[in-house]
Amino acid sequence: MKQNMETTGEVAAASDPAVVPVIIPANEASWADIQKVFGTRGTPTTCQCQWFQNPGLSFDELSVEELADRLKTQTACGNASAAKTSGLIAYLGDEAVGWCAVEPRTTYPRLLGSKVPWSGRNEDREDPNVWSLVCFVTRTGYRRRGVSRALAAAAVEFARQRGARALEGYPMVLPPGKKAVWGEMYVGSRSIFVDAGFTEVSHPTPRRAVMRIDFPTQKQPATAL
Repeated sequence: MKQNMETTGEVAAASDPAVVPVIIPANEASWADIQKVFGTRGTPTTCQCQWFQNPGLSFDELSVEELADRLKTQTACGNASAAKTSGLIAYLGDEAVGWCAVEPRTTYPRLLGSKVPWSGRNEDREDPNVWSLVCFVTRTGYRRRGVSRALAAAAVEFARQRGARALEGYPMVLPPGKKAVWGEMYVGSRSIFVDAGFTEVSHPTPRRAVMRIDFPTQKQPATAL
């Protein structure tokens, strides 16, 4: 059973963890729990959240085992004292049920080469203080239970606490009456980001938006003369 924020560094907690997701940094989770979320078949299994990390043909050239090894290294799972990790894990009770990837925007080479984050904007692509929330996975059997929304809200505090100047997401925006193609909602829906306090800053394609939340710069205390 997960403990409270003060003792484990959790970025979200709930009075009833069997009903409301509890979120922890991925380095505090076990590799077995992370792999429960990604499952044994389907896009999460074959991707291992490496699409944004490996642009071009390099992604296709990697086996699932190699992709999983990279995810394991990136998360630093099982090492609660790790200096950094690549995402968050959601729990309902003792069951690992969700994942999101959240890191500095510069971490994702494929994102840097995509037009979605940059179209119509004057942004420094090399700014390490802007973070991105690029991927959600909810374990089969636990969907429609608020897992992605809890992860998005926790990602805001996770990025803020680690010194981010802003956090962005790039969700799908579906026209009225249109349904998502299987697997394309891994970037999240616009409503998930709105609920977490993000604001739309651009709409580069009919089906994609850029959502952003800026964090106030903390003023340094005045130094006595």
